Amino acid sequence: MIRALTGFSTRRPWRVIVVWAVLGIFVAIAGQALVFRVTQTDSAGFLPAEYDAAAALRVAREEFGAEPDTDAVTVLVARRDGEPLQDADRTGVAEVARELSATRLTMPWTDEQIPGISTDYSQVPRVEPVMTAPDGSFTLLGARLRGNATDPGMHSVYRAFHDRAEQEFAEAGMRTGFTGGLADTVDRADAEESTQTVVGLVMVGLIVLINVLVFRSVLAAFLPLFAVSVVGGAAAGTVVGAALLTGFRLDPGTPGMIGTVLIGIGVDYFLFLLFRFREELRRRPRDHHRLVAADVAGRVGTAVTSAALTIVAAFATLGLATFGQFRVLGPSVAVSVLVMLLASLTLMPALLAVTGRRMFWPSRSLTKVPRSGLADRTARLVARRPLPVLVASVACLGALSFGVAGIRMDFATGGTPRETAAAATAREIAGALPPGVSDPTTVYVTADDGRPLSTGALGGLPRALADADGVGKVSAPVFNADRTAARLDVYLTAGAQTQQARDLVTGPVRHAARAAAPAGLTAHVGGTAAVFADVAEAVDRDLRTVFPVAAALIALILLVLLRSLLAPVVLMLGVGLCFTGTLGASALVFQHLGGEPGVNFVLPLVLFLFVVALGTDYNILISDRLREEMTRTGSARAAVTRAVRHTAPAIATAGVVLAASFGSLAVNAEPSTRQIGFATALGILLSAFLLSLLLVPSAAALLGRGMWWPVRVGQDRDNAPGTGTAPDVPGVADVAGASGAPGDPGVPAEHGVHRAGPSA
Repeated sequence: MIRALTGFSTRRPWRVIVVWAVLGIFVAIAGQALVFRVTQTDSAGFLPAEYDAAAALRVAREEFGAEPDTDAVTVLVARRDGEPLQDADRTGVAEVARELSATRLTMPWTDEQIPGISTDYSQVPRVEPVMTAPDGSFTLLGARLRGNATDPGMHSVYRAFHDRAEQEFAEAGMRTGFTGGLADTVDRADAEESTQTVVGLVMVGLIVLINVLVFRSVLAAFLPLFAVSVVGGAAAGTVVGAALLTGFRLDPGTPGMIGTVLIGIGVDYFLFLLFRFREELRRRPRDHHRLVAADVAGRVGTAVTSAALTIVAAFATLGLATFGQFRVLGPSVAVSVLVMLLASLTLMPALLAVTGRRMFWPSRSLTKVPRSGLADRTARLVARRPLPVLVASVACLGALSFGVAGIRMDFATGGTPRETAAAATAREIAGALPPGVSDPTTVYVTADDGRPLSTGALGGLPRALADADGVGKVSAPVFNADRTAARLDVYLTAGAQTQQARDLVTGPVRHAARAAAPAGLTAHVGGTAAVFADVAEAVDRDLRTVFPVAAALIALILLVLLRSLLAPVVLMLGVGLCFTGTLGASALVFQHLGGEPGVNFVLPLVLFLFVVALGTDYNILISDRLREEMTRTGSARAAVTRAVRHTAPAIATAGVVLAASFGSLAVNAEPSTRQIGFATALGILLSAFLLSLLLVPSAAALLGRGMWWPVRVGQDRDNAPGTGTAPDVPGVADVAGASGAPGDPGVPAEHGVHRAGPSA
């Protein structure tokens, strides 16, 4: 199947390229336009139905008409001279609020939206008075805007509302401030727009620079990135299309993460092909380049398929999660990686067949034997001093792992948000009112038999809630139209996104709601703090399930690929230590030294899957090459030298490219995304350099051929000592990339350059 795809692609390269260009660009554009129709910004919607916050959300929607994707904007209105508001001022504020509620906001179309495909968020907002500060310094209005808070079209509507409200109140002699989730999202997007552009350009420039330094070629520097960008857009569009067809909802961060992941692994796969293509062109100078491309694509295709399926299998374990955000992430990444795999077996070989030796122009590397360099020195160090290298590697990862001590999960923004106008307005409100006023906890009460409710029917529930620890005030009950449900807003003394608020909700508030609800009535506690508290419980349960299952599945894959019992143990211990070291370093940077509440709640799971799955690719690469070299004559340490020398360039280049891709997230406006970007980039670098090039080879040098027990490596009948041939070991070793010089142990002199794989 693999060779059939790669063979067709190299025989009909232009057809393959045209199909990918047309379909890829179309799917990418359509996906970008439709992505906001399938994203869900409400975390409560991802909770299983049995959680209390999810039940509260159902009551809010069914009984009170709460709409999904409804964004609350708090408008602060105050006098320009700083004096307390007078009766005339309050009357003027009420009149402006009525005018705003009667004026339709028309969404201004930009280049980012496509009429007929993108959602039109034009609407009439609902603006209502909320409360006035006790000292009369300001009054608050609540505005309701309907739409996806992450959609640029919704941002345009908010800006139109912001500008109109600011103008109307300015004409009345008032100043305004805006805060809330949507306001903060737009402010941060505006503040980070130029930064994100610069970061994107820097990331692209870094990848291009790395390829230039490695291949000294124009096409090899730019073509992989261009091709992978098209495929990445097509993969993201495919995920969006699948979401539209199946009805599942994506987390807002999923599309961006998919793009980042695919650029990294896609360039990695292209690099594997380029390294081996250059090696084979050196060895076969008289063969037609299409024949060489077909041969290389078939060989490397096995390696790339193994690597991609490892990632797919790892993320498939998220199907066991109860938290919907995790269950969506798993298939999304899996589908995207499969699309990139298809491109690796079709588009990338077609590009090699079309460009041929021109891929490496103007470099003369095809006619020169590469000189020994850092890879050679590293290989000799690991082989000559395996025990000190192993001890130093373990000590380094162990020291980083100490940062896990005292680690806390942050279920809110994942850190302190950057300064924005919305944040400044929130601080002004918090200085005069309890922190929970702007985002109250809500208690919904329903009758088990559906009978109508009244204030008296609630019994002592309002008083019990008001007397609970951490509650500043409880509003009067509000009933739905047919009075079958009641809502009580509970204003906590702590901000809704703090750990203190979550503790209050899971403790005193829910205890009071359950204990004081009269017989025949059921009370559910909802709101931001309640949602995050339930998310914390769901995530903790999922981590205990997904971690061992994913580890077992990856270990099984290693067992099948490496055909050994001891080698998978060494690799799994190594990746486990790399994971804890990366998580510890992240906690040290963000929590212990950075002063943030903790690490984002999705970080351990995302880090585990990406670092273990992607890092395992590099470990398979070096392990498979170690096994191949140990089938030759000579000592095990000589085999380690050859294996590290030949694989180091491919692993190092791929690791840096993938880390740069993830590292671009580290300057994102969203604090949680910054943590994921930093941690994943660090984990990839540790996996590529410390684990794959130092720890695993040094362990192999110490264990020797016993590392492949129970298989007796080096004593196969067709590869007995003295034959000078390599075993037929398909897999990731075929992408080694760097060439050995004539005269290396185990390298046939007549070939001039070492060639891994079946025909070596």
